[in-house]
Amino acid sequence: TTTTVTSTMKFRPCIDLHSGQVKQIVGSTLSDDKQNALTATQSTVEAENFSTDKPASDYAVMYKDDGLTGGHVIMLGPGNQNAAKSALEAYPQGLQIGGGITSSNASEWLSYGASHVIVTSFVFHNGQIDFDRLNGLVDQIGKDRLVLDLSCRRKVGDTTGPYYVVTDRWQTYTDVEVNEETLKMLGGYCAEFLVHGVENEGKRCGILEDLVQLLGNYSPVPVTYAGGVQGLDDLDRVKTLGNGNVDLTIGSALDCFGGDIKYDDVVAWHKKEN
Repeated sequence: TTTTVTSTMKFRPCIDLHSGQVKQIVGSTLSDDKQNALTATQSTVEAENFSTDKPASDYAVMYKDDGLTGGHVIMLGPGNQNAAKSALEAYPQGLQIGGGITSSNASEWLSYGASHVIVTSFVFHNGQIDFDRLNGLVDQIGKDRLVLDLSCRRKVGDTTGPYYVVTDRWQTYTDVEVNEETLKMLGGYCAEFLVHGVENEGKRCGILEDLVQLLGNYSPVPVTYAGGVQGLDDLDRVKTLGNGNVDLTIGSALDCFGGDIKYDDVVAWHKKEN
């Protein structure tokens, strides 16, 4: 059976930070000098689409002025705290924050003005869902402030198999499949899901249509997909495939991040729908 969410599809903006700068990167090429992403002191990017000296807060103000809600700020590795805080200050309660969020700093980030915290590696731990950590987070901040990042990819060389949640900057596979059972179970612990289709992240090679359909059919909570958008028509494609239940983030394909799709056209599409 499919779950019907009565919602209108939204465009969700993003601010990706790497070493304190706004960047757009190719997701499957992010790596670290250490195994554990939470303790790494630096991360290297092998493929970068866009980098700018324009401060993160400028993007936050733009999203606020355009009435876009539920966007996310992702801190890719260390050195991003100040830039992230400035974005949250510029648009209080208008942005979610992710990247290295744990039970020891989640409340702090909410106090800086984030509407939600986004968590992956802390909860998907040693290849499994760590229910002690997940329950602890829910007890601490409430499920209404928690977004679970189910960024996922197929096993290498498997073009039709299941998508597995990946952690530690998308390099470490867990044993957790993204499927109807997982979505329905985890939906009881969070307000929303954020799902990066990592194979297509930053590559502008088309969305993962089967993943969008899966999310649209089975997510019991609002869900945002990101990865692989090529053109404005992908908004309508995601609306159709996801039954209007899947929101869309566009990063490197937008002109404000060096791409070809006009940000203003996307905002116009969003306003028409909403």
